[in-house]
Amino acid sequence: MASAPVAISGFERPAFLKRWRLSGAQLLFLAFVTVQALDGAMSYVGVSLHGPSIEANPLVAWYLGAFGPAVGFTMAKLFAVTCGAVLYVTARYRWVAILTLVYIVFAVGPWVQLLSGSV
Repeated sequence: MASAPVAISGFERPAFLKRWRLSGAQLLFLAFVTVQALDGAMSYVGVSLHGPSIEANPLVAWYLGAFGPAVGFTMAKLFAVTCGAVLYVTARYRWVAILTLVYIVFAVGPWVQLLSGSV
């Protein structure tokens, strides 16, 4: 049984988004893909500056060792986006939202701190 869409009272889409007529689910998936791209780019910069030992994910670290940073991060991010696409296509929007937030908090946030010199 599908749940009703969540409406936020008082929230209106910005004008540039109204023109494209994207649904909330489409915007959510776009945010997920954007966060994946940010994580991949910042991870690449972080590994370039600090070495491959800075990568915390052991599977991604193996990809880095086996294929190099460019291919390793591309493979990891394409896999993540593919998994997110499967969730999106099967209407598991809540999981896409949760994973987007998890990546913001535990991947993009720490990279922003590290790369900005705050740590």
